[in-house]
Amino acid sequence: MNQRIAPRTGTAFLLPKGAELKIIDPQGEQVCDLLCFSQADTREVLSSGRTLDYSSRLFLTKGDVFYSNRSTVMFDIIEDTVKRHDFLLTPCSADTFRIIYGHEHPHRGCFGNLEAALKEFGIKGDDIPITFNVFMNVAINGETGELKVLPPKSKAGDYIIIKAHMDLIVGLTACSAEQSNNRSFKPIEYQIL
Repeated sequence: MNQRIAPRTGTAFLLPKGAELKIIDPQGEQVCDLLCFSQADTREVLSSGRTLDYSSRLFLTKGDVFYSNRSTVMFDIIEDTVKRHDFLLTPCSADTFRIIYGHEHPHRGCFGNLEAALKEFGIKGDDIPITFNVFMNVAINGETGELKVLPPKSKAGDYIIIKAHMDLIVGLTACSAEQSNNRSFKPIEYQIL
């Protein structure tokens, strides 16, 4: 049975080694921030830099392996119906909404949602790095390097499935940023298979 993450919220849970996690976009064009830590030592965390370095490409999909800051395999993608995600941009936060959108009373964003959800595991805000932004569509200008956030390519029912290679603490969000979600906030669903 699918678990639902309400719009602009997040959750955290344990995912044992060998388990598969399916992340679903039930309505389409909704980003999900994915973050994981080792259950054995929460100082070991998902690393964008190491993963992109070792894979030698920016757009990760089925067959790609994701590494920790200690170069240990954390998970790989075993199914992916969208094939376009982001691993460059940081989770949106109250500062994102203040600086980029000009909000005077900003939402806490995915960063704040992850911080609140991961608190029970002893993980603090300063421990949260770049997340793997499932379904996020970021275009990169090959000449200037300019980044442009475009509407997600995910349609209703699209999904990815990852397989854990260690015992993980997983954080997930239904992203809170207008630009990332084509200016509409929707839920995300997930299922441990």
